[in-house]
Amino acid sequence: MLKQVADGVWVRQSEWVWSNAVVVRGEAGLIVVDPGISGDDLGELADDVDRLGEPVVAGFSTHPHWDHLLWHSGFGDVPRYATAANAQVAAEARERAQAMAEQTAPGIPLELIGLLTPLPADGGPIPGEILEHDAHAVGHAAILLADRGVLLAGDMLSDVLIPLLDARRPGQVDAYEAALDRLEVALRQADVVVPGHGAVAVGPEVAARLAADRAYLDAVRRGVEPVDVRLEQEWLSVPHQANLAQAREGS
Repeated sequence: MLKQVADGVWVRQSEWVWSNAVVVRGEAGLIVVDPGISGDDLGELADDVDRLGEPVVAGFSTHPHWDHLLWHSGFGDVPRYATAANAQVAAEARERAQAMAEQTAPGIPLELIGLLTPLPADGGPIPGEILEHDAHAVGHAAILLADRGVLLAGDMLSDVLIPLLDARRPGQVDAYEAALDRLEVALRQADVVVPGHGAVAVGPEVAARLAADRAYLDAVRRGVEPVDVRLEQEWLSVPHQANLAQAREGS
């Protein structure tokens, strides 16, 4: 079920890694951001969106990981925007994304995965500021909806995921810290953060999320084990060790 978190901003969370699909009201209609995750989720989200009584005019993908490249016919045949870098990577990795989706989330319309269009320079129908950076994935972008006091953070500022560095690219600790610097500036205009995965942060929790990510990265940079409750999830041990290895190689 969609839950309203601000004026013209709704979130629906899936069970799979607490994935958040976001719906934003723009001037011409609705924009669906990172819909997911299983076929049932996508179908139910399409029904929820339909009940809002406004047309979907566009989609948006925050970054080119398979779970952020999904779509459903119920949203309509509309442009699905992304940064130019995201759109390029998604096109190149489309078959791999389809295979991963097929293995992980049943019922996904595989033929609709990764069909992205580079966002025009004027932002098109997206009613906010696009904040592109190099952390976590190529072409990763957050959306600042300053008039609503909301930041859509993509796969950052999560209460359930540690910072996940892109193991295929060097310098990710620096890139992640630079991205956090940029998001911190944006947060001067937002008191609600919607991460790609996990709970929506409101008020004081927003600063706590930022501090947690900075503390984690500081510990990784120094080669020490972070004190971070998110690491109590055993499945995060593999990406955490990869983060430590990348930090060692970059030092």
